[in-house]
Amino acid sequence: MPRTFIIPLTLVILLITVACGGGSTSATPDPQLDAFDPANFTDSNTIDNTWFPLKPGDQWTYQGYTQEEDGTNVPHRIIFTVTDLTKEINGVQTVVIWERDYSADELVEAEVAFFAQDDDGVVWRLGEYPEEYENGEIIDTPAWIPPNEGAAPGIYMPPNPQAGTPSFPQGWGPAVDWTDRGQIVKMGDETCVPADCYQDVMIIEEFTEAEPNAYQLKYYALGVGIVRVGWRGEDASKENLELVEFIQLAPEQLAEARAAALALEQSAYQHDLEAYNNTTPMQ
Repeated sequence: MPRTFIIPLTLVILLITVACGGGSTSATPDPQLDAFDPANFTDSNTIDNTWFPLKPGDQWTYQGYTQEEDGTNVPHRIIFTVTDLTKEINGVQTVVIWERDYSADELVEAEVAFFAQDDDGVVWRLGEYPEEYENGEIIDTPAWIPPNEGAAPGIYMPPNPQAGTPSFPQGWGPAVDWTDRGQIVKMGDETCVPADCYQDVMIIEEFTEAEPNAYQLKYYALGVGIVRVGWRGEDASKENLELVEFIQLAPEQLAEARAAALALEQSAYQHDLEAYNNTTPMQ
């Protein structure tokens, strides 16, 4: 089980403020984002939160489908890899994630994303650089990297989550309409996927300010992370994914992931200077 989380008084006040407001989204950054303090990250690259552990070389593969407007199911696959690279963002050393998204076996998006864990056990998301592709060509790069363009880090996972607590901001990227929020809706669920069967599963609903009635459901298992993805409401993609493989990469595979992430960063410096400038290279 996750260790006890003692919430700082300032964050308690902020959470109460959000709760009294009904958890609704707003046109400005959530006050909870103000709880981010670079001085509170003394070992930020050690992400051992029980619900979302990230160890270099870990790789999750998900398979399922999205649904088109006519009801046709399109095969969908996501590969999420923890590299052994770090990158300083907003004064904090972050862990670099390399993620690939395939639709009908065609790579439609690749991205590097950045996570760090503070001294209280909170996992923060500190931005991302995605490339969206069509026929092998880049068609968009909706990046948000704090503090560029007014972006701010978001809370990805509290260390002792509880159902019924207020929703929390997962980041703020006004330049690309990134306003994702998370809401813990259930604890103690059970689910079976091709990789395994899991008990004590937590379900988090994610939604955005732009689409408040469209929800992505993420199922988290202790010690593993996300094992299933679903949806409810007016979610346009109707994405369904299941964890089919969770492995630790061999050294040569990890080296390949490192090289791919570095190549993506070089592309970021060329294609998205507004969001990516003033950042130091990955190490």
